[in-house]
Amino acid sequence: MRKRIVEAGESTRRHAERLATERFSVTLKPARTGAPRPLSDIQAELGSLVGLGSVKEQVRTLLAYLQVASRRRTHGLTEVAISQHLVFLGNPGTGKTTVARLLAEAYGAMGLLKRGHLVEVDRAGLVGQYVGHTAAKTNRVVKQALDGVLFIDEAYALAPSNVVGHDFGAEAIETLLKRMEDHRDRLVVITAGYPKLMNGFLNSNPGLRSRFSRELEFVDYSTEELVAITERMAANGEFQLGVGSHDALVLVLESMIRDERFGNARVSRSLFEHAINSQALRLTATNDVHLLDSRSVSILEAVDFIDAAKRIAAQHRKRAT
Repeated sequence: MRKRIVEAGESTRRHAERLATERFSVTLKPARTGAPRPLSDIQAELGSLVGLGSVKEQVRTLLAYLQVASRRRTHGLTEVAISQHLVFLGNPGTGKTTVARLLAEAYGAMGLLKRGHLVEVDRAGLVGQYVGHTAAKTNRVVKQALDGVLFIDEAYALAPSNVVGHDFGAEAIETLLKRMEDHRDRLVVITAGYPKLMNGFLNSNPGLRSRFSRELEFVDYSTEELVAITERMAANGEFQLGVGSHDALVLVLESMIRDERFGNARVSRSLFEHAINSQALRLTATNDVHLLDSRSVSILEAVDFIDAAKRIAAQHRKRAT
């Protein structure tokens, strides 16, 4: 008996050591340094985002409700309990993380959350590989997110439909639900993922639907919106589009297959970055780099975006083989 007790103690010690040294799949996006921004500035940034018309309207409605609810509490009036936890439905690259960050900051500006930071995590950051591991990982992430927003990307992976054998995702969900109740005044949880798969996630546990009563749908960007996003990235990087570049972008983006794997704004980012590389190759092939003026190194021509699209297509073909 004494031997078994010693062995159990040793196992517990090794388990604690693993937890202390393990790298977690967690991204902490701290609140901005310096004085917090006023709510009006945060709302202005939200309004400046390309597209997302329905999402912007729902966020404005949510923030308006929270402001009025705060005033009601100040006057000692009855508070109607409404869950602040959210579900973001949408394909990759549709702005879900950006909006989550702005919401976290807005909650901080309004005094609803002390820090207003965002902790981004996925299944790997919550689910362990053996009994007792998952609860510890989930609790650690929740502790990091207290007084801010916990953003769980691809949350449907916590409740896979085709799993064979035991899966610890359910344990992560149970632990999360308990911590959401324990810290209901200090934690907002946002889950995100593909619309169809998120429905399965919400149905996997009876407590999820009641906790996440508000859903925001992030629709795919139109071609015009993706062009605007790419052009904004170029402007922010102090690049200009040459003659015909706008039309080239439209043709390139319209030719891409739009399915669930389409990256939306991530495609715009990829096009922009590859176009910069194409520009560099074009300029250095026929010019002495030391003689290039500021205008030459600032213009992205139509051919740069066409070459960028070819590079991206070649990468996709390589991955498919």
